[in-house]
Amino acid sequence: MQEQNDKFLPVKEESIDIKKYFWLILRNWFWFGTAIMIGLGAAYMVNRYSDPIYRVGMTIIIEDDEGGGYYGGNNNLIEGFNLFSQGKKIENEIAILRSYDLTKKAISELDFTISYFGVGRLRERPKYELNEMIVEIDTSHAQALYTKVFITPENENKLHLEIEDQNVDTYIKYGDYFENENFRFRVLIRDTAALLAPSHDKYFFYLNSVEGLTSQYRGKVSVDRLSEEGSILSLSSAGPVPQKEIDFLNKLAEVYIRSGLEEKNKIAENTIQFIDEQLSGIVDSLNSAEDDLQNFRLSNEIIDIEQEGRAYFSKLEELQSVKAQEVVKEKYFVYLRKYMSNPTVESELLAPSLAGVNDQILAGLVNQINSLYQEKQTLKFATRKKNPKLNLIESQVSTLKKALIENVDNLMKQNSMVLDDLNSRIDELNEEIKTLPVNERQLINIQRRFNLNDNIYTYLLEKRAEAGIKKASNISDARILDAARGSSVYLVSPKYRMNYILGLVIGFLIPLVIILLRDFFNTKIVDKKDIEDNTNVPILGVVGHNANPSEFIVMNKPKSSLAESFRSVKTNLQFILLKDESKLITITSAMSGEGKTFTSINLSAIMAMTNKKTLLVGLDLRKPKLHYEFGMENNIGLSTYLIGKHEIDDILIETEIENLTFVPSGPTPVNPAKLIETDRFSDFIKAIKQKYDFIVFDTPPAALVSDAIELSKYADANIFVVRQNYSNKNAIELINELNKNNRLHNLNILVNDVRVKGYYGSGYGYGYGYGYGYGYGYGYGYGYGEDYHDDEKEKFSIKDKILFLLNLKK
Repeated sequence: MQEQNDKFLPVKEESIDIKKYFWLILRNWFWFGTAIMIGLGAAYMVNRYSDPIYRVGMTIIIEDDEGGGYYGGNNNLIEGFNLFSQGKKIENEIAILRSYDLTKKAISELDFTISYFGVGRLRERPKYELNEMIVEIDTSHAQALYTKVFITPENENKLHLEIEDQNVDTYIKYGDYFENENFRFRVLIRDTAALLAPSHDKYFFYLNSVEGLTSQYRGKVSVDRLSEEGSILSLSSAGPVPQKEIDFLNKLAEVYIRSGLEEKNKIAENTIQFIDEQLSGIVDSLNSAEDDLQNFRLSNEIIDIEQEGRAYFSKLEELQSVKAQEVVKEKYFVYLRKYMSNPTVESELLAPSLAGVNDQILAGLVNQINSLYQEKQTLKFATRKKNPKLNLIESQVSTLKKALIENVDNLMKQNSMVLDDLNSRIDELNEEIKTLPVNERQLINIQRRFNLNDNIYTYLLEKRAEAGIKKASNISDARILDAARGSSVYLVSPKYRMNYILGLVIGFLIPLVIILLRDFFNTKIVDKKDIEDNTNVPILGVVGHNANPSEFIVMNKPKSSLAESFRSVKTNLQFILLKDESKLITITSAMSGEGKTFTSINLSAIMAMTNKKTLLVGLDLRKPKLHYEFGMENNIGLSTYLIGKHEIDDILIETEIENLTFVPSGPTPVNPAKLIETDRFSDFIKAIKQKYDFIVFDTPPAALVSDAIELSKYADANIFVVRQNYSNKNAIELINELNKNNRLHNLNILVNDVRVKGYYGSGYGYGYGYGYGYGYGYGYGYGYGEDYHDDEKEKFSIKDKILFLLNLKK
C-alpha cells in the first residue's frame, strides 16, 4: 500500500487552465460564431440607421485678468480716468457663454423656429431647411408646438397634409393658408425642379419654443479653455445638421461679443447721462447771466471794468472757480448718498475722478463695489437658479455700502467746510467791491454770476467729452479667432470602425463570460481534468454512457465499446491485485445514482466471462436494489444470514451468467452497521474467499453511511465511482479525505457515464486514455473504430441533432 501511495502524483495548485478554456471555446464554436455575427450585425445596423452626429468647433480669444491680452490694455487709454473695470475672469466668461440668457438671445436671432425632417423607410432625417419648399408661419395666430405636420408633395400644384393627433387629413394648394384653432401657415415652393424630384416622398415639421431650443442648445454647447495659461476659449456644439450648429456657434459668439461691448459702454453712458442732467440745470442759469451781462453793458454803456475793479474781479473769479469745483463735488456726494439709500439700484457707480474727487479711500470703495456688482451680474447671467455665492456678494456689498456712506458723510462735512470758507471769502470780497462805483459794482456781480455758471458748464463739458472719447475708443475684450465653418465639422457618431470592433469584442465576450460563469458555478465533475487537478488518487478507468435499457451491457452487447471499457477496467485491476489469493473488491460512491450498482454488475460479469468464479454481493442493506437487476426476490439474502436465519449456501444464488454467483441483500434490517461487525460476517468473508476467485461488494454510498468504510478493511481494492456531469466536485474532497486517513486503502477512481461525441453524427466512440497510467504504464489509449464494435446506434431526432450541434445536449 505504501508502495502505491508513493506513486501518487501531487495535487496541482489551482490556476487558470488556459487549455481547458480553449477547448471549451472550440466546443462552443457555434455560440461564439453566432454571437460574433449578431454583434457585427448590430454594429452594422447602428452604423447604417443611426442619425450621424457632427461636432463643430470655433475659438474665441479674451483679455484675461492680467490685461495686456490681444487688445493690449485699451482700458488705460485715458490716464487717470478710472471709470472702467480692468479685465475679466476667464472662468466667468466661460459661465456667461454657457448661460441661459446669452443662449436665448442667440436663438432668438436665428431662424430655428421650424424643425424639418425627411421621412425614410426606417428613420427620419433631420434637415435645416427643405430644398423643395418652405413653410411660412403666421406669427399673429396661435401655433401648436412640437406637433408633427406631415407634408407629402403630390404635384407642382398641391400637397397632402396630415397633422398628428388632430385628425387632419387634407389636400391644399401651394401658397394657400391652412388654418384651424392650432395652426395657420402656408407652404411655398422654393424650387420647382427639386419639388418634381424630391429627396424624400414625405416630410414633416414641427414648431419649437424659444425656451425649449434654449435649453436644448445650452445643454449641447461646450466651452473649454485651450490652456491654463492662455485666454483662448474653444466652443463646440454637436448635432445632426452641421450647418445649424455652425450658425448657432457663430451667432452665440456674435451675441457674446456684442453684449460684452454693451456692458463695457454702460458706465460711460451712465457718466454722460449724469453730466447731461447737470448741464440741463446750468444752461438756463448761464443763458440768464449772459443776457443780464449783455443788457447791463448796453444800457450803461460800460464795456470793461476799471483797474481796481479788475483786481477785485480777478480774485472773485478765482474764488468762484474753486467754488464751482466744490459744488460739483457736493453734487457727486449727494448722488452717492442717494444711490446708497436706494437698495434696488445695482448699476455701477460713477468714478470719483469724474467730479474731481481724489480721495483714495473713496475711489477704492467705489471700485470694490463696482467689481462686486460686475461679479453679481455675471453670476445672475450665467445661472438661472439661486447661486449661494450671490448671498456672499450681497453681504460684501452691504458692508462696503456702510463704509462708503461713512466716508461720504465725512467728505460732505469737509466739502461743506470748504464751501463755507469760500462763501466767507467771497462775502469779504463783496464788501470791498461795495466801495466801487455802483455801475462797476453791478457789472462785477453780473460778471461773477456769469463766470461761475460758465466755469461749471465748461468743466462738465470737458468731462462729458472725456467720457465720450472713452466710449468711442472702447472695443470688445473678445474677438473670434477661428469662426465655425464647414472645415471644422467632424463626425462624432456613429464611430463606424469602433462599433464593428465593439460588436466583435462583445460578440466574443458574451458567450465567453457565460461559459466562464457556467464553469465557475458548475459544481459537477465535467471531465477528467476536474479529477486530476484536485486529487492524487489514480483513475482506474472510464465507462461510457449506457444508451440501452438493460444494465447487463457486457452480456447483451459483448462487442460494444461499453463492454470493452469494462474489460479495460478489469485489465487495469490486474495491475493492482498482484497476489494470487482471492481478490475482494468493494465498489462505492459519494451518493446514489452515480452508477456503483451498474459498475458492480458489469465488472463482476466481465470477470465471470473470463472463466473466473465470481461472487457479487449486495451489501447496500439499507436500500437494496441489486436483486431487481437479476429479476429475483429479496426474501433471503445476506441480512437473513447475518441474523442466523439462513446459512451461506442458502443465500448463494447462481445466475444465468456462467461462473457468476449472486448474494442479494435480503430484507432491510434495523441495524445494518452492527450486522456487518458480527462474527458471522467475518465467517462469511472467510468462506467466500476460499470458494471464489473474485468477490465484488456493491456497498452503500460512502458520503451517506459508514458501511463502505467498515467493509473496506476486507477489500484488496476499493473502487470509488464518480459520474460525469452528475457527481458533485465535493466528492473529490471526500476521496482525498478517505485516502489521506487511509480509511479506504488501495483506493482508485472509476469515471462513469462519460459521453464523447463521435464523428459525423455517427454515435459515440470512446478512447481510453485515462487508464491506470500512474506508475503502471498500461491503458487503452487508442480507442476503437465503429466497425470494430457492434454498438447499437442511438436514433436521434432532428431536434436532438441540432441540440448536439449547439452543445446543448450531451
